[in-house]
Amino acid sequence: MDKSKKAIEVFNKHAKFYGEKFRDVSLYAEGFDIFCGAIKKKNAEILELACGPGNITNYLLNKRPDLKILATDLAPNMIDLAKLDNPTAEFQLMDAKDILKLNKKYDGIMCGFCLPYLDKEEVNKLFQDSYSILNPGGIFYLSTMEDDYSKSGIQIGSKGDEIFMHFYKGEFLSQALKENNFKILDLQRMDSLMGNGSKVVDLVIIAEK
Repeated sequence: MDKSKKAIEVFNKHAKFYGEKFRDVSLYAEGFDIFCGAIKKKNAEILELACGPGNITNYLLNKRPDLKILATDLAPNMIDLAKLDNPTAEFQLMDAKDILKLNKKYDGIMCGFCLPYLDKEEVNKLFQDSYSILNPGGIFYLSTMEDDYSKSGIQIGSKGDEIFMHFYKGEFLSQALKENNFKILDLQRMDSLMGNGSKVVDLVIIAEK
């Protein structure tokens, strides 16, 4: 089984557990608020990648009820949970690597903790694709766990399952965004815990097309 399929299997199996465990997204509120504030357009079109159980979706819609959000994920059970809490959002089962297939432009892209499941080549392609589908001045938000890429590997999740996770340094991601013509608006780091209880630094970067 490839890394992506294994991650989908784990999140699908434990969707309800992860929905409760990560329901509180207040640690990332400042970044979400910057994202919402940077999008000036009313009824802006937002694409959310790896939405999981819809906890970020819910925060965004409480902050900006006018946003037109298409939230996507690869785990069907996550999508089902997300729909319950976010009746005004649209949901679609979709791989973040396939966003060009949407054939649509967006005013913002929310990418919360999708990068741990993408390798460097896939991350660079995601940045390229995201730039191409954003309207001028569009805002791109990403969050991930910061560490050396060399430490990427099998991690034990909250329920004891094995998941392959990639780690990235802020300097690498910032440079990759700039090479894809993004302008960095904000970069934040905060101490957090992984699902298995080990300490980690969470990284948030907000960029503009």
